[in-house]
Amino acid sequence: MESNSSQATPVSTYASAGVNIEAGNETVRRIKPYAQATFIPGVIGGIGGFGALFQPDLSSYSEPIFVSGTDSVGTKLKVAFALDKHDTIGIDCVAMNANDVLCCGARPLFFLDYLGIGKLEPEVAEAIIKGVADGCQQAGCALIGGETAELPGLYAPGEYDLVGFCVGMVDKPRLIDGSKIIPGDVILGLSSSGVHSNGYSLARKVLEPLGYDTYRDDLGTTVGESLLTPTRIYVRPVLSVLETVPVKGIVHITGGGFYENIPRVLPTNIVATIERGTWPIPPIFTLIQQQANIDEREMYTTFNMGIGMVLITAAEDAATAQEHLAAQGVAVQPIGTIGSAAGAPHVVLEG
Repeated sequence: MESNSSQATPVSTYASAGVNIEAGNETVRRIKPYAQATFIPGVIGGIGGFGALFQPDLSSYSEPIFVSGTDSVGTKLKVAFALDKHDTIGIDCVAMNANDVLCCGARPLFFLDYLGIGKLEPEVAEAIIKGVADGCQQAGCALIGGETAELPGLYAPGEYDLVGFCVGMVDKPRLIDGSKIIPGDVILGLSSSGVHSNGYSLARKVLEPLGYDTYRDDLGTTVGESLLTPTRIYVRPVLSVLETVPVKGIVHITGGGFYENIPRVLPTNIVATIERGTWPIPPIFTLIQQQANIDEREMYTTFNMGIGMVLITAAEDAATAQEHLAAQGVAVQPIGTIGSAAGAPHVVLEG
């Protein structure tokens, strides 16, 4: 019996499976100018190759060490999805990586991003990557490559994931690892811009019932806009301070808050005593705590509470570091001291 060709199964295509190659090409065309605007000396070529090339200038280094970091934005993305606002979330992605690299005293050199998305819409991808480029310019590093992957069926409609990878460099004699921290040193707290990019699983659970579009006088904006405030990037002011005074320890206050992050740079038999009330608590944290009656220790373990980065210096250097940061527009104040205590390094909150 002869087959009936008119009954044959239609040929499947990549597009019929949900992947639009032309949308991918259009996205690359849109984002190239943003990436090129971040290029610094050392970048070779442009984006679009199979590998990103960077040739560092090692002339000022005696023992250069590469410092790398990778992180994502996390569930803060859910707020961006809800508000259909995607132009600042890339800054968060850069901040989470560049601020971590900075904690070793390293200068971020280059950054790569990964955007995984269910349905690629070039205008949305453009807004996201423009934010990444904006963050790279703030951090003084180059956006030299990345990956945009259209993955139908993996992400819900309108959702995506954004991950970053950063490489920096520090000269070994100037590596900051906390080993020189001793009792009597001063803890300086650098103000955050808000919730930054941690604790959003709890923050969303507490604040979603209020409505992200709800304007609140205590916040001076809507709930959603407050939550989407980009993470502060501390690279330029802190690198400038490192040229001015010795800094013994740098801490990026991220997931784990004060109790988990500060001990990461402390030697054994050292305690960091933080004095509550020495800095203003941004109203977004007060709102979160009041809405759910959250225990104070839980707040300081989950959120940055208004302090996005900590510098530890000798007592005689603290005032100079503070003045230098303030001159660059960074709100900073002494928030505690270093003491001795037997056993593992830990944090105590007083006041």
